Amino acid sequence: MDISPNQLVVVSNRLPVAIYKDDADEWHVKSSPGGLVTALDPIMRQSKGVWIGWPGCSSEAPAEQLLISHSEEKQYTLVPVPVTEKEIAKYYRGFSNRTIWPLFHDLLGYFSFDLDNWRVYLEVNKRFAEITARSIDDHAFLWIHDYQLIYVGHFLREMGVKHKLNFFLHIPFPSVDLFRRLPWNQDLLQAMLKYDHLGFQTPADRRNFISCVKWLLPEAKRVVHKRQSVIKYDGREILLGYYPISIDFKEFNDLAKTKEVSEAVWYLRENTKAKSIVLGLDRLDYTKGIPERFLAFERMLEKYPDTAGELSLLQVVIPSRLNVPDYQDLKSQLDGLAGRINARFSRQGWTPIDYQFRELDRVQLVGHYLACDIALVTPLRDGMNLVAKEYCAGNIHNDGVLILSEFAGAAPQLAKGALMVNPFDLEGTADAIYAAYLMPKEERQRRMRTLRSEVKRHDVKHWVDWFLGSKQLEKLDRLTARPIESTRT
Repeated sequence: MDISPNQLVVVSNRLPVAIYKDDADEWHVKSSPGGLVTALDPIMRQSKGVWIGWPGCSSEAPAEQLLISHSEEKQYTLVPVPVTEKEIAKYYRGFSNRTIWPLFHDLLGYFSFDLDNWRVYLEVNKRFAEITARSIDDHAFLWIHDYQLIYVGHFLREMGVKHKLNFFLHIPFPSVDLFRRLPWNQDLLQAMLKYDHLGFQTPADRRNFISCVKWLLPEAKRVVHKRQSVIKYDGREILLGYYPISIDFKEFNDLAKTKEVSEAVWYLRENTKAKSIVLGLDRLDYTKGIPERFLAFERMLEKYPDTAGELSLLQVVIPSRLNVPDYQDLKSQLDGLAGRINARFSRQGWTPIDYQFRELDRVQLVGHYLACDIALVTPLRDGMNLVAKEYCAGNIHNDGVLILSEFAGAAPQLAKGALMVNPFDLEGTADAIYAAYLMPKEERQRRMRTLRSEVKRHDVKHWVDWFLGSKQLEKLDRLTARPIESTRT
């Protein structure tokens, strides 16, 4: 790690822990592990940092008291932001996930605009900013995360905070034709330009943001470079870069070598009658392209009848947002599709689609990656898609095939080793599944070695250093000191 800040302050919608009430009506704290937590944990300990976020419980929970001992254990401070159930409905499920999420994922049919949801979104963002302002010292390095908290920087500036503010967007950023549909498009852009350093997942996301600034805030000046650009607006200079997030390669690679995972692989293969297994693994979400995947697999069975009895799709769907009507409808659609396709093609001892709606623990997850011959990762639109990278990291025998959507954020990094598909092209995806099934072992291994090398080199620790490292801070100072020119295209 290049950087040793005096105090790293991370602000995210959720804390790296969750507070919950058990059956005996007692409150408890449990860790919520993830790639971001794994990456930031060492530097948070080193800097005696502060992590600010919602603890996942109702406002009746004694959150501050419960987090004191957990903060001592982690060696950095956990600061809860209280959010009521009504606010969660409007700020999180409402504006964040009914407006920004579908709009930024290019899915026009799913988003809606509600003035009350927008107002509550602003109110909750202001509360996050107020608690952040009270929690920082003069030397804090602030890093705000993702679409739920875009306005935190705006309110921090209103409160007079002079620190350099950093923001990373984990989801895609839409084209100007989509973004302009948001009634508050200029307001949201201006809020993002309150930060000093904006990070995006891909070059396309950064390019879309610059294009939106060009058309919606024409008074802004822009200098466009290959990886990093500068926007001058309202007397300030903002650095823009793209930094593809990644995973802890070593964690997945090492876990794949354990006895527990070997047993999970054996069990999965023993209970699957097909010669080859295609894995689909997704959270329940309409951006993941699961119905299109089912239809492409059906088309593959129609087009290549020699796969009957030989090839099965194991689709694991992780439950998510089941109280949202769109997600309830999606689950019903998947239930119906899987039932229809299985009724059409099943034969004695073989089912074409093994559709499971459940959670997987860490061992089961890596066991699925190692046991399956092909990973079918076909989102309609994704910020990054870490499942694709996890599959490669867990594939310690270099003997799997990754089929990847060209609309996944991971596509530019993994295109050399993956079979790339357009998930809307059912015929092309069906052909790719069959090509992966027939692929010679030498080619499978060559492709997977390429993929694993890429994921290993650019793991999550590299991403953190890329964004937070001292070289980035020097770059910020150097670029923002330059005279601002007009856009170079």
